[in-house]
Amino acid sequence: MSSFTVVIPARFASTRLPGKPLADIGGMPMIWHVWQRSLESGAARVVIATDSDEVRDTCEAFGADVRMTSATHESGTDRINEVAASLALNDSDIVVNVQGDEPLMPPENIRQVAELAAVAGTDIATLHVPVESLDAYLDPNVVKLVADERGRALYFSRAPVPWYRDAPSDSNRLPSMFSGASRHLGIYAYRVSALRKFAAAAPCGLELAEKLEQLRALWLGMTIRTAIAARIPSRGVDTAEDLETVRMEVAQRD
Repeated sequence: MSSFTVVIPARFASTRLPGKPLADIGGMPMIWHVWQRSLESGAARVVIATDSDEVRDTCEAFGADVRMTSATHESGTDRINEVAASLALNDSDIVVNVQGDEPLMPPENIRQVAELAAVAGTDIATLHVPVESLDAYLDPNVVKLVADERGRALYFSRAPVPWYRDAPSDSNRLPSMFSGASRHLGIYAYRVSALRKFAAAAPCGLELAEKLEQLRALWLGMTIRTAIAARIPSRGVDTAEDLETVRMEVAQRD
């Protein structure tokens, strides 16, 4: 297995759920659960990146390696790029972005995406799972992806892709065409050289239209390699309702 570093961006000022990284789940802050799953992945190093003193103090109290980053970053990718620079990583090194609101991310998925990034010719790696329902297929909040026969991403979209030309116009009568569609999971592994190139580039038109920053990488001609996730992860935490669901799942596991 190739050596890799996990960086967990943890932004305190979430719009929908302020203070999200420190939300209690089973007696520990959410960010602790993400850190634990990352440690279990076999990463050579796990770093939490934040712009919050409160998050830093909490994470250092349970023994995490924490890096303070700029409060002006537009995305978690920019925050990870700053950390990669501070760690003086080499261009060929692999960095995995594990979102700070994914407390139930399977460690094997973290390891899998890192190994995928180590494949020759890969700039960025990510994972997907089959779209599970027609509602998800049509939902713009569910990001779909299309890949070629070698697992290289061709496009990501909030639209239902691939679209079946002969599908009926009435969505209530649509066939099970979503069975061939893939739902993108928001976990990435980067070659550091690709991370630097990505962070240095301005957003492209496709990215601005779809509000999907991975489209910038495709626009730049990067190879994004993708595979079906080793395990289908439980939901991340975007809302208060998500948080309650995750709390119940953790309680049942314990």
